[in-house]
Amino acid sequence: MSACVFLLWLVSIPLSIQAARQPRDYLISCGATTEIKEGALTYIPDNDFISTGNTTNLKRTDIFPRLQTLRFFPNAHATKHCYNFPVIKGARYLIKTVYFYGGFDGGSAPPVFDQIIDGTKWSIVNTTEDFAGGGSSFYEAVVAAQNKVLSICLARNQHTSADSSPFISSLEVHYLESSVYNSTNFDKAMLMTVARNRFGSHDDVIISYPDDIFNRFWEPHKDDSPFVASHSNVTTSTFWNIPPQKAFASALTTSRGKTLTLNWPAFPLSSGLYYIALYFQDSRSPSPYSWRVFDVQINGHFFFQQMNVTETGQGVVGANWPLSGQVVITLSPSPSAPVGPLINAAEILQLLPFGNKTLTRDAAAMEDLRKELVNPPEDWAADPCMPVGHSWGGVHCTGTEPFRVLSLNLTGYGLSGKLSPSIARLTAIRHIWLGDNKFYGVIPDMSPLKALETLHLENNQFEGPVPPSLGQLPNLHQVFLQNNKLNGSAPEPLTKRDGLSVR
Repeated sequence: MSACVFLLWLVSIPLSIQAARQPRDYLISCGATTEIKEGALTYIPDNDFISTGNTTNLKRTDIFPRLQTLRFFPNAHATKHCYNFPVIKGARYLIKTVYFYGGFDGGSAPPVFDQIIDGTKWSIVNTTEDFAGGGSSFYEAVVAAQNKVLSICLARNQHTSADSSPFISSLEVHYLESSVYNSTNFDKAMLMTVARNRFGSHDDVIISYPDDIFNRFWEPHKDDSPFVASHSNVTTSTFWNIPPQKAFASALTTSRGKTLTLNWPAFPLSSGLYYIALYFQDSRSPSPYSWRVFDVQINGHFFFQQMNVTETGQGVVGANWPLSGQVVITLSPSPSAPVGPLINAAEILQLLPFGNKTLTRDAAAMEDLRKELVNPPEDWAADPCMPVGHSWGGVHCTGTEPFRVLSLNLTGYGLSGKLSPSIARLTAIRHIWLGDNKFYGVIPDMSPLKALETLHLENNQFEGPVPPSLGQLPNLHQVFLQNNKLNGSAPEPLTKRDGLSVR
């Protein structure tokens, strides 16, 4: 993926505070120790949602208070670090991550790393350009929760230098009404925000909460076309996506009989499928003649024909538009229209198909294993195997579907806790290496693990009998149990097996 694509979903935001009321749901100031207020907004500390990483303060007073702290992840051996939020399974959420580097690590350039949502790689975080310009950066996605916990993870990639650390400044998770972006099949894909603009404004103000109830950012977009101000308000609660009323305050337009052409977004798009929402309102005072009729085309293809726009406003959505490169929106007036076409605002989001998932039974078993550990590895969060290259530490999985756990190698990890009986549900596993830790309690029954070849539990604190079930495993040829508190000896079928190593 090229550098220009890295920056596709990255937008600068101003470093000034705008008074607003508190949005709903989770507003997190990463690395903070107390609540932080920005006007009427309250951001809470992040330590209830993540247990890994370090925190630091930036010696800056010219930025948002929530950007003055951050959390960073220096452990280069951990594959990912995850925030976990309790959510409603199946509900739709808007996720916003914000980054302000500030040279927290003494470096001159921000690190580059991945973002992951519930096991699917969301995007690459590259804030270099915005930081050079003195700004912060945000990324935004819309996703349906697949479970009761929503995981948002940061992970090193091939662009992350060894002496740098992924970091995050703030994070928001907003519950969305069921109508918002509802023409998307969220069982198969999430949406990544590419651009969201209001047109014709003569100011540089970004509309957000409380005007937008989900705290989406509507940035001003200007070009050489004439612009007009609206003379009536729009009841935006009737629109699927519930845009803010202020997004209709102005519009780009042209003269009667002329075509309005808009190059938007201002940058070329990578090839893919996109969700497009366009918003219109007749700018004139309400009257029997307050209407406009025009056709809408995108890159020469009809998006909507004979759009009849009145002062009550109109929104039009295209859910799966294939786009690549520069996008051109053309508004062509009806010959009988008394005024030219216009456009007030627009959104475009790219569809990102969900990645693969670990087989449910294996994922559930690994979660049970994690819960029994007193000190699980830092990166044991979210999907155990996915995305590829970001499996849990010490976990090796199959490379094709169904994605299953093939081995655990946690030798010398310094772990303590019990070994969950759920390990018997990992029926594809071939190697279990847990030696040189502080596991205690009994060794659970492993009779379902017919593929198991090697078992290393030496140098722990297991007690009780050696499970007779080990003698029933046809492929087991190496068992190390020494230096525990076990009773008895290995089962007889094991001791008589040719080529078997038992200690």
